[in-house]
Amino acid sequence: MTRPVHAVVVAFHQPRQLDRCLAALSGVLATTIVDNSRAAGVCAVAVHRGAEYIDPGGNLGFGRGVNVALRRLLDGPARDILLLNPDARLVPDDVETLAAYLHSPGNERVAAVSPRLEDDDGREQRVVWPFPSPARAWAEAFALGRLPARHRFAIGAVLLLRWEAVREVGLFDERFFLYAEEADWQRRALALGWKSRVCNEIVVSHVGAGSSDDPLRREALFHAAQETYIRKWYGRSGWWVYRSAACLGAAARGALLRKGRRAEARRRALLYLRGPRRSAALEA
Repeated sequence: MTRPVHAVVVAFHQPRQLDRCLAALSGVLATTIVDNSRAAGVCAVAVHRGAEYIDPGGNLGFGRGVNVALRRLLDGPARDILLLNPDARLVPDDVETLAAYLHSPGNERVAAVSPRLEDDDGREQRVVWPFPSPARAWAEAFALGRLPARHRFAIGAVLLLRWEAVREVGLFDERFFLYAEEADWQRRALALGWKSRVCNEIVVSHVGAGSSDDPLRREALFHAAQETYIRKWYGRSGWWVYRSAACLGAAARGALLRKGRRAEARRRALLYLRGPRRSAALEA
């Protein structure tokens, strides 16, 4: 590798899943486990696989959990940071390929690089998304969400961050409990002239939603994070524009789609009518 890489894994229960993740790395990569669940099984896996184990004292969410590790790492020597979900599996050769891509000529201003991802059935997952915005929400309300976007971000399931970018951009915004924290970080990086990229040379297995079996709770948290993001970057008026588009789009789909997806769309419309952050707090 062009420089050392340190992996950071924020875990929440699921010790078997974490063990598979760490086993794939074969112990060749320095790794820190931040255990939001404070579970004995997670601790045992970390010790068995030779990773540093940190009990943060409670469930901090993803961004704050990553920051616990980053604060320690930023005090040490230069190394790139691999954010790795416990439901993802990549091998040391994959890490080397990502690192080589990050440091290849022409990529000096690349802050974050993701591999391609696929689920256990071999179906490719979408890695790159447009940054959320009120305008994009209205495009999606009129089924134009596939329009090309000038600026996009890579999801944080497997994301290699350049040391210099982390030093300049800073830690994750801890107002985000789960979801959108990587979009916010890359938006801040973009404002400083950094870019995000996908390395198409490798494909990594990623289960997706592997640390939670409650899809309704995940949905509430996802849209609560969208609200936090839009309020931060576009203010109160931007949020109302975004929220109106989300309500309209969901209501239209609720009237037009078939039974199963119709119920999902109507639930989405109700979520935005009530307010995603308020709904997430009520369901906590």
